[in-house]
Amino acid sequence: MRFEELLDQVGSFGPFQLWNVALLALPRVLLPMHFLLPVFLAVVPAHRCALPGAPANFSHQDAWLEAHLPQEPDGTLSSCLYFTHSQALPNTTFWGVGQSPGQLEGEPSTAPCPQGWDYDRSEFSSTIATEWDLVCEQKGLNKATSTFFFAGVLVGAVAFGYLSDRFGRRRLLLVAYVSSLGLGLASAASVSYVMFVITRTLTGTALAGFTIIVMLLEMEWLDVGHRTVAGVLSGTFWTVGVMLLALVGYLIRDWRWLLLAVTLPCAPGILSLWWVPESARWLLTQGRVEEAHRYLLRCARLNGWPIGEDGLTQEALDKVATRERVVQRPSYLDLFRTPRLQHISLCCMVMWFGVNFSYYGLSLDVSGLGLNVYQTQLLFGAVELPSKLLVYLFVHHAGRRLTQAGALLGTALALGISLRVTSGMGPWSTALAVTGKGFSEAAFTTAYLFTSELYPTVLRQTGMGLTSLVGRLGGSLAPLAALLDGVWLSLPKLAYAGIALLAACTALLLPETRQAQLPETIQDVERKSAPSRLQKEEIPMKQVQDGVVSGAGPPQKFCSRGWKTRRAGPVAGARGIKPPPQGWSCHQCPLSVLMKP
Repeated sequence: MRFEELLDQVGSFGPFQLWNVALLALPRVLLPMHFLLPVFLAVVPAHRCALPGAPANFSHQDAWLEAHLPQEPDGTLSSCLYFTHSQALPNTTFWGVGQSPGQLEGEPSTAPCPQGWDYDRSEFSSTIATEWDLVCEQKGLNKATSTFFFAGVLVGAVAFGYLSDRFGRRRLLLVAYVSSLGLGLASAASVSYVMFVITRTLTGTALAGFTIIVMLLEMEWLDVGHRTVAGVLSGTFWTVGVMLLALVGYLIRDWRWLLLAVTLPCAPGILSLWWVPESARWLLTQGRVEEAHRYLLRCARLNGWPIGEDGLTQEALDKVATRERVVQRPSYLDLFRTPRLQHISLCCMVMWFGVNFSYYGLSLDVSGLGLNVYQTQLLFGAVELPSKLLVYLFVHHAGRRLTQAGALLGTALALGISLRVTSGMGPWSTALAVTGKGFSEAAFTTAYLFTSELYPTVLRQTGMGLTSLVGRLGGSLAPLAALLDGVWLSLPKLAYAGIALLAACTALLLPETRQAQLPETIQDVERKSAPSRLQKEEIPMKQVQDGVVSGAGPPQKFCSRGWKTRRAGPVAGARGIKPPPQGWSCHQCPLSVLMKP
């Protein structure tokens, strides 16, 4: 008996599952508020060199600043330099007739600000840029905080994925909540930039537990047919978090209090774990049959399924537990075992890198759009809702591949066209940025659906883990790409557009999955491609009928690695075929479901 059959007996989708999704909504809302927090936390307000000695009653402030600060090519006063010797003011006796300062003294010399900066605090009372002067030569450190944070998320995803399999989903979710709360409070109390970077990086590691464990706790209580519905709900909670961040950022203008505001909700999240059920599937893999039985009975009771205490027999649970324990978890190497899987994995890795790189590149850059930062953030969040709805229309009519490629191409075009828009065309800049954000969100949503349908069931979770890992690498590099504006002002957008275009072309190399049966085994994936050397040596695909290979001699049963039954032993003469573990039979192979017990 399989776990899915147990789930059918207690209700695979009902009030129990909806209540579980609702309890896990808080982490979904908190994630974008932390991921996109640099939009407000690290904003750089208008600033100039601190110039002591200015008379308090000086009536010509602009003229006085012009005498002490050089001008940029666009006519604005420099934010990072000052004149080592103040220039003579216009309309004073220091000027000779028909002369200018350059004629009097030659080209004036400039130097970096020696005494810090004065910041415009009309919109933000404090940010990390004003706290530690992360401007001018130090502006790279400001962008690096986001990179360190996403690097922590990458490391945490790997760590929590392993630990949740070893110690349980619910226990590790508690660890993620407590550590996120503690590290968030420590970040808000940081007394130096180094302390802030360290605590913020560790916060990203802790928050990665939400991204991994919440999905597992939701999906392991759902049947395959309703996982898409749960995915839509989870995506909606993300959008709510994006828009809520705009409201919180508008109400709280100090970075320390803002960080506290998005961290403290972890406290009620810890209390909500009292009602969050542990994964019954994981409990069975650990041999904790009685606990799994108790949770399954609770599921049946809330879903209204008529099942008594004896409905789930100890014998049935023991069989499922035995089956779940012997199935080994595939490794990342299994994703490159055959040519077809290699092709899919490499293309998906490039696609996910481009999706994350362009999404966070757009989401973290909300300046120069003709709107204030709060309006832009709210608009960026609002455009995600119609994007998600349009995705689910297009994937059913145009297909997954064209929708994915089209969304990435739309992102690249919006970014490319925005390069031709001048600073005086504010509405056009805003429209193009919002359009690009909508396309990038559509690409993100499609990527989850498309990738999950490309991999076989036995490798689906592993494939999603690898591609999302590469995606997080793209997200961590996106803030650093913004520093390319020091080389050329348009270079960051050009980089985002170029990577998105490359990802769009790569998506076209993937097979279409619309109206296609989900692959269950590696063989199902290989059947869709031309026969490979591996297939010719192991199993002629045209001879496979319901897991039985016909040919000369008596019928023999094989799994996707070429294993025979336990009594028959491994395939004779097949090269590169790993023999089954001692005592295994074919139906226990972690990469095949062709063989039934």
